[in-house]
Amino acid sequence: MAGAVTWSSRVRFILATTGFSVGLGNIWRFPYLAGENGGGAFVVIYVLCVAAIGGPIVVAELALGRQGRGTPVAAFARLASREKASRPFWSLAGGLAMLTAFMILSFYCVIGGWILHYIYLALSGALTGIDHRQAEAVFSRLLASPVTLVFWQGVFLLINMGIIWRGLHNGIERVVSFLMPLLFALLFALAVYGVWIGEGRQAFGFLFQPDFSALNGQTVVDALGQAFFSVGVGMAAMLTYGSYLPSSVSIPRTAYIIVFADTIIALVAGLAIFPFVFAYGIAPSQGPGLVFVALPAALASFGGVLALGGFFCLLAVAAITSSIALLEVQVAWGREKGLPRGVCAFGAALLCWAVGLATVFSFNHAAHIYPLKMLPGYETATFFDVFDRLTSGIGLPVGGFLVAVFAGRVLSAEKMADELGWPYQGRAYIVWRFLMRWVLPLVIAVLLVNGVRE
Repeated sequence: MAGAVTWSSRVRFILATTGFSVGLGNIWRFPYLAGENGGGAFVVIYVLCVAAIGGPIVVAELALGRQGRGTPVAAFARLASREKASRPFWSLAGGLAMLTAFMILSFYCVIGGWILHYIYLALSGALTGIDHRQAEAVFSRLLASPVTLVFWQGVFLLINMGIIWRGLHNGIERVVSFLMPLLFALLFALAVYGVWIGEGRQAFGFLFQPDFSALNGQTVVDALGQAFFSVGVGMAAMLTYGSYLPSSVSIPRTAYIIVFADTIIALVAGLAIFPFVFAYGIAPSQGPGLVFVALPAALASFGGVLALGGFFCLLAVAAITSSIALLEVQVAWGREKGLPRGVCAFGAALLCWAVGLATVFSFNHAAHIYPLKMLPGYETATFFDVFDRLTSGIGLPVGGFLVAVFAGRVLSAEKMADELGWPYQGRAYIVWRFLMRWVLPLVIAVLLVNGVRE
């Protein structure tokens, strides 16, 4: 059973959950979305959305996990039975969250493999002195080589499997206790270095001087989506980690520490990246290629091997602390079925590797195969595009919507107040419950409609 063990300390729990939240979404996705949406205005909307939307759902997921003491399927089923709600339906809701987490993990490990490959290139000197055109060629060669992609995908998964195999205390806790301080140190060092030798003043202005005249509906939707996805709600990992949480820990206080740390990391990531972007004369609206094409060229010009290696090590740490949480979701389910942890870890990693091959080949041999071309909007979507859109555009919003409905309308209001340590008639609980019952389902529905349209 997932709840048979608990975190050895509140600090390690916060490091683990913050590590899950702080992933490629903060260091890769946030900067390019800020760049595409004009900088400061996007940042203001993003921070507001994190506080008002991301935080309350993190509170709900942790509370569901601790009350249910199991994986999402077991926790939803157990709590639904207690409240005399539909056990089969809510079990399926938990299953959807786990499936979404698995699909994300399958392509996340491929991207994690890209990062490991770039660490090798950076430390070997292969990226030293390259310009933008050469950086594009390096990335294109990587995507065109399925052998290279499969090799590094496998290495990334082996790292994850080795950590999970050792369990909660000897694996996850020990690793995050080392990796999270390393991540903070690398990120802040790179930010200071970038501000010092790059265009720090221009980066500060871009991120923290909002121009609300440039604000439009798409900027708000993008900021809302980034706030929702960056803290990792709807992926089942927060709920699974919450199932290991001792009853003595305050969920609201802990949740907002996690959300605050996640937001700070995203903002510092912007300060670590944009000084080099502006110094090299790169348009901040480069999109997803910002990290793997534009930044290597900029860092090679201004930072050399040390900055390149440090940046991709930073990305690797962020990727691993997120991916182990997603893999733990699958392993915890197997443990509930009575299987040994080692068997679960190996089986989940192997299945993830096999499904991830579809993502690998979508960049080369299967680049012209569009599995859902019969659906509007998916006419030219590769396997990778399908996985990405189904999870980010549909799976996560639906998962978050169901969490909000379950926490706000199915669970006993008195028991939830007791679980959170708030007075039932207190202002904090009244506001939180109003958000869960009315505001968040509506907001998430907007995200869902937007995801389906895309």
